[in-house]
Amino acid sequence: MIDQIIDSALQVLQPETIILVLLGVAVGQIVGGIPGMTGTMVMALLMPLTFAMPIWVGVPMLLGILKGALFGGSVSAVMLKTPGTPAALATTFDGYPMAQQGKGKKAIKMALVASTIGDTFGTICLIFLSGIIASVAIMFGAPEYAIVILCALLILGTLQGRSFATGMLSAGIGLLLGTVGVDPVVGLSRLSFNNPQLYSGIELVPLLIGLLTIPEIIKQMEGTEASKRESAIRTSNNKEDNKLYWKEIKKDKGIKNLFRSSTIGMMIGSIPGLGAEVAGIVSYNQEVLSSKNPEKYGKGEIKGVAATESANSAAGASNLIPYLSLGIPGDTSIAVIAGAFLVHGITVGPMMFEESPGVLYAIFIGLLIASLLNLLVGHIMIPVITKVLTVPKGFLFPSVFVIAAAGTYAFRGSFFDVGIMMAFGLIGYILMKLDISVIPLMIAFILGPMLETQVRRTAVLIKSEGSVLFLFQRPLFVILLLVLIGMTFLIIRFKRRSKLVE
Repeated sequence: MIDQIIDSALQVLQPETIILVLLGVAVGQIVGGIPGMTGTMVMALLMPLTFAMPIWVGVPMLLGILKGALFGGSVSAVMLKTPGTPAALATTFDGYPMAQQGKGKKAIKMALVASTIGDTFGTICLIFLSGIIASVAIMFGAPEYAIVILCALLILGTLQGRSFATGMLSAGIGLLLGTVGVDPVVGLSRLSFNNPQLYSGIELVPLLIGLLTIPEIIKQMEGTEASKRESAIRTSNNKEDNKLYWKEIKKDKGIKNLFRSSTIGMMIGSIPGLGAEVAGIVSYNQEVLSSKNPEKYGKGEIKGVAATESANSAAGASNLIPYLSLGIPGDTSIAVIAGAFLVHGITVGPMMFEESPGVLYAIFIGLLIASLLNLLVGHIMIPVITKVLTVPKGFLFPSVFVIAAAGTYAFRGSFFDVGIMMAFGLIGYILMKLDISVIPLMIAFILGPMLETQVRRTAVLIKSEGSVLFLFQRPLFVILLLVLIGMTFLIIRFKRRSKLVE
């Protein structure tokens, strides 16, 4: 085994391999920072190039794009309140308020550190725990998925905005929008108004960009001509606001919290179908619930940025676990990777650990190299990006609008999506004026369709078994149900504590 690892390391640690992985990471960071462009999209475009490469070069390069995109998405999320990737949605909750306080560079640096920690943690778990975690992940059926998604939805209890009623209104709108399209079970069209463009539902990218970006652009451009000549991004002359110190990372059990968030991300990433978006939301929720000062979150709390970024990056790395162990792609990005394995004639699954261990070790080493290069490239990119964003508002925000519209169009090559973006921009602006948070709307939109599908599948199972009691014969369901009950009590406690603070 040691000989195989050494041979694999010698194969990977070649200049051309490191250069290609470095290129993948750099491209991923740039693409991730452009709203509407996703790492998966670029991975699909560049996958044919990997056919002429050894598999231990091509796969790390493609996954380097994904790793870079997960961090790159946080840059625009922090500085412009525009998540470059859906996984960076929760990063806007505290990242953008920090940028408004002149601490944007500090927030991005924390995002980079947390992303690197989460990514490395997820990769290490992939190397050593693939078999164990996959054996647990395969136990997940519709009832277990439903409980996990309900746990994720509980975040709405902590992010309802100025009142419980407005929060539930926002979440209700999100759940309603999530039902647009063809019914996942019976196949009937719902709320599509006979428009074929809506049969597949409302796409997440134009909705996110519309709700988060357009209202902010309108708000920034409502000022006077003098204000438009001011810098778009607030910068602080205070050295403390621009640097990230080790004491800030480890403050209030910061290291422990980072590993907790990475563990949450790794566990969610190893379950096919959930993905980095859900991991970031669940981790942020857990961070708020476990905090002694939950009222600070949403107002520029750096630990909120750390929790989200470590979780979504860990999920991005651990998405490979069910694929390499069971042959089940965890999400669309891993489906692209599956194409590369097929072209190279490598059979993926449990037997791969016995039949092609050298290839696996080479890929694992390549992934660790990509994690380190992500930190290096990100450290170089931060000063450049923050400098670019210091241009006047009158120039930056119209440019952001053009980039957002172009990115939305590029997502599917559809002008209809651009129209959807504009429509949700208007909705987001109205909700902002009414002081109604759009956060519950977006979370409910993401999780609602997942919950509906799993609940209806569970109902079919109950009908076939003849009794709901069969659910309690599933050990994993019982464990997750207890977790859900525990989270409910934590939220009730959080609410009571919040009222006392008020």
